[in-house]
Amino acid sequence: MAKVVIIGAGVSGHTAVSFLRKNLSKQHEVVMISPNSNYQWIPSNIWIGVGRMTEKHTIFPLAPLYKKKKITFIQAKVTTFHPEGDNEINKGFVKAEFVTGNKKGQTIKVDYDYLINATGPKLNFEATEGLLPGTNKVVSVCTYDHALHAWKELDALIQRMRKGEHVKILIGTGHAKATCQGAAFEYILNVESELSRHKVRDKATITWISNEYELGDFGIDNMTMKWGRKLMTGKELGEMVFENQGVKHIKRAGVYKVEDGKAYYETLEGEYKEEEFDFGMLIPSFSGHGFKAFDKEGTDITDKLFKGFMIVDADYTPKPYEEWSVQDWPETYQNPSYKNIFAPGIAFAPPHTISKPRYSPNGTAIFPSPPRTGMPSGITARLVADNISDMINTGTDNITHLGSMGNMGAACIASTGYGILRGGGVSITTYPIVPDYEKYPETGRNLKHTIGRVGLAGHWIKLSLHYAFIWKAKMKPFWWLIPE
Repeated sequence: MAKVVIIGAGVSGHTAVSFLRKNLSKQHEVVMISPNSNYQWIPSNIWIGVGRMTEKHTIFPLAPLYKKKKITFIQAKVTTFHPEGDNEINKGFVKAEFVTGNKKGQTIKVDYDYLINATGPKLNFEATEGLLPGTNKVVSVCTYDHALHAWKELDALIQRMRKGEHVKILIGTGHAKATCQGAAFEYILNVESELSRHKVRDKATITWISNEYELGDFGIDNMTMKWGRKLMTGKELGEMVFENQGVKHIKRAGVYKVEDGKAYYETLEGEYKEEEFDFGMLIPSFSGHGFKAFDKEGTDITDKLFKGFMIVDADYTPKPYEEWSVQDWPETYQNPSYKNIFAPGIAFAPPHTISKPRYSPNGTAIFPSPPRTGMPSGITARLVADNISDMINTGTDNITHLGSMGNMGAACIASTGYGILRGGGVSITTYPIVPDYEKYPETGRNLKHTIGRVGLAGHWIKLSLHYAFIWKAKMKPFWWLIPE
């Protein structure tokens, strides 16, 4: 009997545990360790943040589902990794601390034959002074609770605007190396749409602030896409959308401090500026969780497992930007030192950025970190689950499922509005995610599969995907037929 332990019940971890339980017979044990009691479909937090969805639409309890599907659920937070075991346990294990119940604060050892680290990122609000949600007029949509608070604050702002007050709204990235620009982009469009719906749009100045060199970079080095019969860059798309919505923009900006209604930022030119606001939603930087790892003798071996995030089969050799290649990116998400440990989704350490590194004259790095959210998280999680399942079922160590972000596509839909008849969507597909200039020398991407569209159809797709992915996450009949 094999025992597979998954850490983290987010998009990546929940996808992995679902496919492992489907692929493996019940004689094999599948264990989920997560501090969260609920699953949440994070992309729909945008709609919660503008009051268009509620808790019942986006989250559900994990324990009943896992019990039904014969998945062991431990509600705890992992603290340390012990891939070689110790004097008590002669196999790899993790230490975890219970976060609820009468065992809260107690530590448990959970051994494994295979381990999947799907912990995702730490939301590193502390990296930017004053950015903590609920302070200094800033909110977040990174979690359900954050998004619910964001709507409460936005609703209060709308009431002020109805009384004739003019307000300033600032949305974008809250750190010079932040990623996840797509979520902020979708949120700013939804905020603008809701203000129009409430007939107070004329009472707001809405400004986008980002560390992107050009609009539409999104941490993937911008892109050239097919737009009907023409070609359009991400920059042109961003400018077109913002101009149409009356949104101002500040780019090449690294926010380093937030005070009460004021964001301080450094420009790529090395200037220090500030922007006032009444309502701000600024995406924080992401970081690893600061895990420690120890060998059998108790010696610290953290550097064998972690480089901020978890080390996998990538090429981490330092080299100039011009020498970076899609070949540097991982294909199996397997730790090279301990072959039974994997890290899909945001949990793996990227070998380098995708967007070109840029520094101010003061030496400040101002450019997006590489995204691994959404589709890549789900795809890599299934890939890892399938490989582990095959290894267990065949009794071999062969890795047969490969998938690099250098040969993987992704789709992103920024939907605005809500309902069947009212809404719009900016839809983008890109292939590959990491540009390959050897295979596609002109743009780095295949223009047959890198496409942009604007219209109601994209909104319909986004709304449909919400319900499809909730169905999939609940492991309803034929859930596995829904793609990642």
